[in-house]
Amino acid sequence: MTQVPIKKLRQKMIRKIATFALILLIVSVTALPALGDGDDDETNFLIPDRGYTVDYYRNYGEPAMQVSITGDPELSRGETADLKVKIANIGVIEGFQRLNGNQKKINDSVEETLALAEIEEEKESTTAKDIKATLQSEAEYFEVESTTSTQNLEELETGDTATLSYTVKIDSDTPAGNYELLLPVNYQYQANVRTVTADAINLGLTDVDYTREYKTKNETLRVPISIKSKPKFEVTNVSGSLVQGESKVIEVTYKNTRESVAKDTAARIIIMSPLSTEKSIVRLGDIGPGEEKTAIFEILADQEAIVKNYGINSEMKYIDEDGKTSFSENMKVNVPLEATEKKFSITGIAIILIILIAAYQIINVHRKRNQNNENASGDENE
Repeated sequence: MTQVPIKKLRQKMIRKIATFALILLIVSVTALPALGDGDDDETNFLIPDRGYTVDYYRNYGEPAMQVSITGDPELSRGETADLKVKIANIGVIEGFQRLNGNQKKINDSVEETLALAEIEEEKESTTAKDIKATLQSEAEYFEVESTTSTQNLEELETGDTATLSYTVKIDSDTPAGNYELLLPVNYQYQANVRTVTADAINLGLTDVDYTREYKTKNETLRVPISIKSKPKFEVTNVSGSLVQGESKVIEVTYKNTRESVAKDTAARIIIMSPLSTEKSIVRLGDIGPGEEKTAIFEILADQEAIVKNYGINSEMKYIDEDGKTSFSENMKVNVPLEATEKKFSITGIAIILIILIAAYQIINVHRKRNQNNENASGDENE
């Protein structure tokens, strides 16, 4: 009679244990893989909290970025420049502070060894990671091509440099002077290291020695560039016109619209058939900023030249501020060509006179003949 209740009680306990084991199996199959998803190291999906770590030292140091231009920072108007920007990490550790952290059941010598080991790990605090640098311009004269505007670096240790390449278009009307391009830089760095204690073994973490705290830092760096000061010329006035078959004088006025003096200037026109000239270059001397000077050219047009407006190419040769010979951009000199006025030649006039005289003689002879006929008829009547 007593064995039946004991047997039922035993079966009931077995069912409870089996149910509990099944629950544990389900949890181990579903929960644990989810915790470890994305990392092959099982010790990395569980991060010890501060109860399982100790902080022996605090370091005072972080990355610091500095930029400069590789090559000549002086650019030219109207060019598309391949800008090489050198970025350097100049971060330094200014010192360490010993904290009051220590572990239980560890003697002082071991504790100090662990503390010194943490210092070595703290030295990585000046390394910048996952760097993103985007070149920008506040001035409307510069356009950074979108395909090159953002550059990425995986890592830059302190004392190291890297070269970033950007393509920048400079407007042709950019005033000469000094400018700054902006380079916002975003990166992460190790802000603190904590030593994992022996108590972390209870979490199943046997291969983790340190936990690391990272911070994100944003810096806006300034990239200095300059635009060369050089003259720029334009044709402000053209007087005179050409005539078929004749040589005519054309006056062309040139103006220096920029900030620097153009020395020993010479204006040149490029003449092509049906136009020609014996002197295509006229020296004008120095032309200062905003100053105008006029060149006089004598141009011959062929007799068969088509009546229309001719666009004559012109350029200015000068000595720049560096003492180098330079040439301006091509300028158009628009000149009208007119038809020849119709004039009678001496031969034509002589022919006309001969015709007139002949006509007069014919008329005069005819008149005399009529008079003689009249006189003859009068005598017969008498």
